[in-house]
Amino acid sequence: MNTATTATTAPPSRTAGRLAHVDALRGFALLGILIVNIGYLASTYHGTGLEDPGFASPLDNAVRWFVAVFFEAKFFLLFSFLFGYSFTLQLSSAERHGARFASRFMRRLAGLFVLGTLHAVLLFPGDILTTYAVLGLILLAARHLRPRIAMRTAVALFVLTAAAYVVLALSAHAAGGYGVDPATAAGAEQAAEALRGGPASVVAAHLEQLPDVLILLVFFQAPAALAAFLLGLAAGRHQALGDIARHRRTLGMLQWTGFTLGLLGGVVYAHASLEHPGGAYQILAMGIDVVTAPLLAAAYAATVLRLASGRHADRLIALFAPAGRMTLTNYLTQSLVCALLFTGYGAALVGDVPPLGVLAIALVLFTAQAVVSRWWLRRYRYGPLEWLLRAWTTLTWPPLRRGGAAPR
Repeated sequence: MNTATTATTAPPSRTAGRLAHVDALRGFALLGILIVNIGYLASTYHGTGLEDPGFASPLDNAVRWFVAVFFEAKFFLLFSFLFGYSFTLQLSSAERHGARFASRFMRRLAGLFVLGTLHAVLLFPGDILTTYAVLGLILLAARHLRPRIAMRTAVALFVLTAAAYVVLALSAHAAGGYGVDPATAAGAEQAAEALRGGPASVVAAHLEQLPDVLILLVFFQAPAALAAFLLGLAAGRHQALGDIARHRRTLGMLQWTGFTLGLLGGVVYAHASLEHPGGAYQILAMGIDVVTAPLLAAAYAATVLRLASGRHADRLIALFAPAGRMTLTNYLTQSLVCALLFTGYGAALVGDVPPLGVLAIALVLFTAQAVVSRWWLRRYRYGPLEWLLRAWTTLTWPPLRRGGAAPR
């Protein structure tokens, strides 16, 4: 979840060195992340390969299909790309001001790691900040890579990860397939009961989930996130998002490719995950998704960027850019609100809200965040956690209120 790059809260395309359309893209990615994450927070059956027995209607299944095809495994790639792109902007800014970049960036990563650890233990085990903090060390070491080498390395990471899944799928098929563990349903029910308990019970449930989450992060998300970092690094070196008009043809090609191959891969992934979980087919589908999800994510990015530079730019930027400037604050706030709704911290509604209701909650929550972010940024330079992270990164107290001294 990167928060320091380019945006504005008003329609103009550039304000105080920030690019509004980039923050709009980040805000759009934030919405997608919420729609995915809230499913895991609302039901302990989500991601197990089993239907929640309380919600098995055609409408419930249709919502699950919609989220799996269009959202799962796509939006963290957008965030990762923007993290890499923003890295180049931070590096250029440090060079212009003669600042020591490596030490500052290391402090930033340390701050993200601490926030991510607290987030994973207290609110949501599926945290991405700790992964970004660790992979950020690789990005720092690779900062002098030429754009072409960075792109080739990214493609190789995607292909090698997909190939690993193909090998695993073949091994599973040769072994007769695996299937879903019969104990999974009992485990999901036990987890739900723990999450409905008091704060100590909730934290204990999160700690119990962390090993499984760590496996998913290491073998699925981390290689793809690193590849997206490198793509963002290459794009940042070329300042590819600085002038969208120069790249309209490329954006159009990304849309055609992504909305064909990317959606096809999303359908295969959803079909395997929801209809045939736990076997060789699902493993193969995950491999397919590794190479097709980036195409769909790119198509989403191309669409948002084209809209943000077209006749509907003012409305789109007003909706998404303020939230995109406060992604760290909004990301953690999303988990806090969902924890208050679904766990024993508050209403303990885990397992009680149907998929359509969960989706509606996500849309309402993001809309509220967009409104609050716009209000906040009219008065303050940074979101609360963005300011805190910046203060730790620079070891200064940057002015928070607008009208103060210029930030150093």
